[in-house]
Amino acid sequence: MKGFIQYDSPIGILTIVSDGESITEVLLPETELSALDAEPAEYCVLIEASKQLQEYFNGTRTHFQLPLFTEGTPFQMRVWDALRTIPFGESLSYAEIAEKAGSPKAVRAVGQANKANKLPILVPCHRVIGKNKSLTGYAGTKTDLKAVLLELEKVDFR
Repeated sequence: MKGFIQYDSPIGILTIVSDGESITEVLLPETELSALDAEPAEYCVLIEASKQLQEYFNGTRTHFQLPLFTEGTPFQMRVWDALRTIPFGESLSYAEIAEKAGSPKAVRAVGQANKANKLPILVPCHRVIGKNKSLTGYAGTKTDLKAVLLELEKVDFR
């Protein structure tokens, strides 16, 4: 049975979901929970994820060490693997991620893979910005959240 815990972060309430062993989703603020097939739980992995997120937002954690479960197309998996290589405090362009994922012409598809990322923050799709350092879509239209995360990490994006 999937369980979840909520964490009140500087960007709003995050809902962290687990299958009991791995983190399977992080829902950003204002995400509708009615379709979530999970119930409140106190799995150790959820408590640890909440703790690590608090450390991240406090500026004392730059890398997450959590068991993560991701499921997607082979291309999405390559993109998400590439996202995990972007260090804290740095950013890459969509084109650079496409290159790392082995599909240099798939810049728009990288954007769609980022949008499909069910583990935002933990798999740092917020670190992908436009080639001209502009903010482009984050979780659809939440560029304000992306800006807060990048400012927290002191990434130049303006």
